[in-house]
Amino acid sequence: MPIELSISSLTCNIVGVIPNLLKIMDIQKIQQFNTQSLIQDLRQIIEQARGQVAATANYTQTMMYWHIGERINREVLGNQRAEYGKQIVAQVATQLQNEYGKKGFEPRNIRRMMQFAKEFPDSKIVSQLATKLFWSHFIEVLPLKDSLQKEFYITLAASERWGRNRLRKEIDGMLFERTAISGKPEEFIKKELSTLRDDNVISPDLIFKSPYFLEFTGLKGMYSERDLEDSLVAHLEQFIIELGNGFSFVARQKRMIIDGEDFYLDLLFYHRRLHRLIAIDLKLGRFKAQYKGQMELYLRWLEQNEMEPGEESPLGLMLCTEGGDEQIELLQLDKAGIKVAQYMTELPPRDVLMRQIQKSLEAAKARFENIIDEEEE
Repeated sequence: MPIELSISSLTCNIVGVIPNLLKIMDIQKIQQFNTQSLIQDLRQIIEQARGQVAATANYTQTMMYWHIGERINREVLGNQRAEYGKQIVAQVATQLQNEYGKKGFEPRNIRRMMQFAKEFPDSKIVSQLATKLFWSHFIEVLPLKDSLQKEFYITLAASERWGRNRLRKEIDGMLFERTAISGKPEEFIKKELSTLRDDNVISPDLIFKSPYFLEFTGLKGMYSERDLEDSLVAHLEQFIIELGNGFSFVARQKRMIIDGEDFYLDLLFYHRRLHRLIAIDLKLGRFKAQYKGQMELYLRWLEQNEMEPGEESPLGLMLCTEGGDEQIELLQLDKAGIKVAQYMTELPPRDVLMRQIQKSLEAAKARFENIIDEEEE
């Protein structure tokens, strides 16, 4: 056979095979693509199902513990003997461990269940919170002495989706005592917490606090307002964590031209849940009455030039190294949408800090009572 003919035949065969090879390669690619897409979908289905199973199991466990505690409480209460309570806890723990294993039914945990049902007597509220929280969240708040504090922390934890460690951090940082709402009457606080649970609507009093802990800035001794601003921007993530969930950074040294004159706001944030711009002005030293007019000017400008449809009126937060309780009361800053808060770049010993916060809390309650008395008159 001539060489030319052999090459020609071979070329024809190759040309005939190539389309088939390409088809096979395309099919393999398509199969590989479809398989990858399928696996991805299956992963999502599995992860979603596992999440739902875990959430359901957690909810069921928490409600089971509540019902166990509630039933034992009724038994102990009906007997009216303290010694009987100790005996029944030991007997119940032993019996349940024999039947269901030791984990979860130790005497200590049985007592926690009883305390849980006693401190949170409304099963409807417990059921609502248990869809978002773990049993470990409730354990964290049980040692708190004040029932209102327990309700505050557990409600905020559910609303803000705090993990257990974040909840513990906020308790250790005395968030309740520092939050503006702590200076209000108990009935008012309970109403605000109920609104947050039922309608997922959070009020400014549950967001703003005093003092703010800014020790992460590293500033000590003498420093300027610009130094503080620079440090807060440099540590923006930590600053936002201290401000609380929902804050988003918008601008630094926000320029405002009013009557041909330049004005500059230190920091501008937006709060997603309040649907408001938050203007923050940094001050050294004690709060002064003239600060109010400056902040009101900023807020009205923002309202006119920066507010988007559907947003609420902007709020102002003035951070000072010292408050001025009497001036704040006389100026009625709350009605103007302005909050004044103290900040600390150096934290004092815990006992000193607690006394300072308690003093501020008592002053806030007195201001609120004065406002109520004036309105009634």
